[in-house]
Amino acid sequence: MNITTSEFFKARRMVLKGAGVAALIGLGVIPFDVPQALAAANDKYPEDAFKQKNEADAIKALYGKTAEPSDKIKMDAPEIAENGAVVPISATTTLADVTSISFLVSENPISLVASYRIPAGTLPTVSNRIKMAKTSNVTAIVEAGGKLYSAKKEIKVTVGGCGG
Repeated sequence: MNITTSEFFKARRMVLKGAGVAALIGLGVIPFDVPQALAAANDKYPEDAFKQKNEADAIKALYGKTAEPSDKIKMDAPEIAENGAVVPISATTTLADVTSISFLVSENPISLVASYRIPAGTLPTVSNRIKMAKTSNVTAIVEAGGKLYSAKKEIKVTVGGCGG
C-alpha cells in the first residue's frame, strides 16, 4: 500500500492528537464528562424570563410552574446590605437531583437576577453578587426532581449608611 507524504502526516497528526487527549484525560486535566458540559453550555438562554417585571411571571417563564417553600434550601445573605450594587448571596440545598438554582429580587425592575443550570454530580451550591434597587425579598428557587422549591430572605439596602 502506497501512501503519499501528506496522507502520512495527516494520519500522524490524528494519532498524536488522540494520544494527547488520552493523556490529558488520564491526568484529569480533561474530565470524561466534557460533552455534557458542552451540551449544557449550548442550552437556550431564557430571554423571556429575564424580561419579566415580577417574581411570579419570571418563575412561570423560566419553569412553567410554581414553587413550594422548603426548609432544605439555605440562603446566606446579609441582613443589611450597605451597598445595593454588590450584595453577596449564596444558596445551597440538601435536595436530591438538583437541576437548577435561580435568584429573584421582588423589588428590582427586572425580577430574575441569576439562573444556573446544575449538571448531574455537581454540588448544588451557587454564590453571586447581585444588584438590588432597594430593600426587598430575595427568593432562591431550586428545581429538584422535577419540582420547584423556594426560600426567601428580606435584605435591607441602605443608602449612604441610612436605612432604606
